Amino acid sequence: MTHIDNALAHYYDVLKNSMNAYQRSAEFVPSANFLPDFDLPVLDATMEKFLQPSGIGITGLGDYGDCSLHLLNLMGNQGTRTTKTFGSMINIARAVHHIRTTGERVFIISPSSGNKATALRNAVERAVSVGLVRDTELQIATVVPEASRHKLWSSGLSEDPRLRELNPMAVMPSPVPVHVKLMVAEFMSRHSEEYATRYGVRLWHTLELGNYMVADMVRALAEHELMPDSGRGRVHAHAVSSALGLLGLQFGHRELAKLGVDLPALQLMLVQHLGTPDMVLSLYHDSFDQDLVPAYRRRETDGLYVQDQDPHFPAVTFDPAEHLDATFYSRTPVTSERINGVIRENGGAGIVVSLYECLQRYNEVRDLIAVAGGVALPADPRRLREWSLVMAVTGVLNGIDRGLIGDRDILVHASGSYGEDDYTVLSPADSVRVEGVEDFHRAVRHAVEAGR
Repeated sequence: MTHIDNALAHYYDVLKNSMNAYQRSAEFVPSANFLPDFDLPVLDATMEKFLQPSGIGITGLGDYGDCSLHLLNLMGNQGTRTTKTFGSMINIARAVHHIRTTGERVFIISPSSGNKATALRNAVERAVSVGLVRDTELQIATVVPEASRHKLWSSGLSEDPRLRELNPMAVMPSPVPVHVKLMVAEFMSRHSEEYATRYGVRLWHTLELGNYMVADMVRALAEHELMPDSGRGRVHAHAVSSALGLLGLQFGHRELAKLGVDLPALQLMLVQHLGTPDMVLSLYHDSFDQDLVPAYRRRETDGLYVQDQDPHFPAVTFDPAEHLDATFYSRTPVTSERINGVIRENGGAGIVVSLYECLQRYNEVRDLIAVAGGVALPADPRRLREWSLVMAVTGVLNGIDRGLIGDRDILVHASGSYGEDDYTVLSPADSVRVEGVEDFHRAVRHAVEAGR
């Protein structure tokens, strides 16, 4: 295994320069809401300490079929165990730079399916604990759908009464998880100006693409440093909802090209689940129409549902309408057209997996990734709470078996994996129930006033 400790500090100057250039480029689109500059504080000892959990490693997993498998471990932060650490830490660093430059308070607002909320809260807690900012200068309110409650991590922001009051974690009971995004967008439209004028607080809705894309270029930087080109072609496999991480990877490839660095052509493999197969549908049909999902028939011998018409979809599933993991909740993502262009130009594939397929492969996947230090799956799959890594590896193995990809190096982006023994679930008593915009407004207003 090859590894880079504190990758964000290791690549700090490259990231800072690329972020500055991005804001000056034609690609940058100014936001209607508050957006701090794409700039970072000076990298001193305190900032290095803040960024410490951002390690990255690449491990060879051996051959499967005609392919050579490798794992890009993006889960080194034990306080999150997901790749959301990178974007969250860079966003918090930008907020710190704004606070120091202007003296304004920054209050982050973020909808999430769970993991981004955990990572942003972890980054805010670290920024306060290492002394980058005071607890009243930088605050955060996150909101997740009820279906993601089991993914919420307890932390210092919830266990300390003062920090809990300043940084509310809201849960919204909605039958459609993506409604949390719509609710937050409405909240920002109604109230962001009010908070700036009444309280002198900048509300930052961090959901916009550019906020994460520039940080995820660290994947390309690590790829260049840790994985020599074998000459056989390289596919990046990733369990995706809207593929923001892969757009960051593409951004990194482009930035490295400006420096004269040539990486293998960017081939992508999208892995999704039956609950949200939109990007795979878009790739092969230029449509998000759910009627394009192949029809499943119930097999009388065992009650499972099967299809053999489309190799990009599960051959077998317990339920054609299943939702394997609440992490993946985005519908009709605006990123699809751009990702489609990358795959159609350079090559790649898309595949959808089922819970049944993941369970059938589970021990195989567990053994395969065991060689990667610090990456392990619970022996009992019922104890797994984040399925991203298992989905990605299952999709790759199925894709190879079905002839969707062959004779390539495949770099699997290990973007998330944790079991119930890896964290303490946030107590319902430490969260706030919100039914809609006005409930959320009250929670945010209380937190802002508590920080005055």
